[in-house]
Amino acid sequence: MKTLFTPISAGKLRLQHRVVMAPTTRMRTEVGGVPGELMVEYYRQRASEGGLLIAEATAISPFANAYADAPGIFSDEQQAGWQRLVEAVHAKGSQIVLQLWHPGRQSLPELSAGRPPVAPSALVARDTYGVGKDAQGNYEGRLFPEPRELDENAIVAIIDEFQRAAQRALAAGFDGVELHAANGYLPEQFLLDGSNKRNDKWGGSLANRARFLLDVVAVLTDVWGSGRVSVRISPSGIYGDMHDSDPATTFRYLVEKLNDFSLAYLHIIEPRIVGPEDRENGSYAEPVASRELRPFFSGMIIAAGGFKPEAAEAMLVNGDADLIAFGRLFTANPDLPERIRQGHPFTAWDRDTFFGGDARGYTDFPAWVS
Repeated sequence: MKTLFTPISAGKLRLQHRVVMAPTTRMRTEVGGVPGELMVEYYRQRASEGGLLIAEATAISPFANAYADAPGIFSDEQQAGWQRLVEAVHAKGSQIVLQLWHPGRQSLPELSAGRPPVAPSALVARDTYGVGKDAQGNYEGRLFPEPRELDENAIVAIIDEFQRAAQRALAAGFDGVELHAANGYLPEQFLLDGSNKRNDKWGGSLANRARFLLDVVAVLTDVWGSGRVSVRISPSGIYGDMHDSDPATTFRYLVEKLNDFSLAYLHIIEPRIVGPEDRENGSYAEPVASRELRPFFSGMIIAAGGFKPEAAEAMLVNGDADLIAFGRLFTANPDLPERIRQGHPFTAWDRDTFFGGDARGYTDFPAWVS
C-alpha cells in the first residue's frame, strides 16, 4: 500500500496520505439540521494526521431537503455547529471539506418548509425515495412528488444560495467546499438531457445544460479562490431516474470546462455505486469513470466506488486516480488509514444503522488496539 501513503497536494490541500473519507449521509443532526456533539464525535474519531474528510451532503437552503435529520448550512446555528466540528477535526491534524447539496426534484415538501421540489423541468424522479418520519418519529421512505419547473429568477436565487452557503462554510473554518453534482441532484438534473427538457439558456444544447453547474462552481470559486473548490460527479449514475442520450460526450465536455477553475480535485463515483447508498454490486453498460475521464482533466482526481485497499492501490499505481474515497469501511473503522497501513483486519459495517438513529452503529465502533 505504498502509494496510498505517499503525500500529495490537491489544490491547496496538503495531505500526508490518500485515504479520503467519502461523504456519507448518516442523518444524525440535532433539531434544525444542526451538527451536535454526536456528529462532532463521529468526525473527530475519523480524523487522522494529514488526512482529508469530506463532510456529508449539506443542504444549502431550508426549502430543499431529501432526508430527515440531514445537516444544513443556511442558519447561524448550523454554522456554529459545523464550526465546533471543524475545530475537533483540525485538532486531530486532519482537513475537512463541506459538500454543498441541493437535491432539486429529490426534495420532500415536509422537510422543505412545505414547498414542492423544484427542477429544471417538471419531471418526477420515479421510483426514487427520500426519507421522512412518520407520526411516531420513525424513519420511512417517501416517493418524491412532481417538481415545479424553475424560472429564470428562481435559478439565479438558487445560485445565490450556493454562494451564501460557501461563505458560511468559509466562516465555519472548513478547508474547502465540494459541489454535490452527482446522484441525480439539482446540478446533474440540469446537466443531463433526460431530466432537462428546457429550451432557454439553461437547456437544450450541452453548453446550456452545463451552464447551471458551471455557474455554481464560478460563485463558489469567487468565495474560496482557486484550489479550494471541488466537484463530485456520477457519470454512470442511474439513481434518481437519471439518464442521458450521450453520457460520454456530456461528461467529457463538463470535465474539460472544469479545468478552467483550478479545482482542488474532481471527485468521480465509479459505476458500481448507484446513489447515496454504497451498494455491494452493480455494473452498467457504457460506464464513464475515472479512467475514461482522466485524459480530459488536468487536476487531481478522487475515485469513489466501494474500493478495498488492494483495488485502491492498483487504481493509484495505474494513474487512473490520485486519491481514493472510502465510505462503508470508514463507517465501522474510525481509524481506517492506520488499519490499512498496518494491515489490521476491518470491522464489518452495520447497514441497518447507516441512516438515522443514535450512537449505535455510529460512534460505538472502536479503533484497533494492538
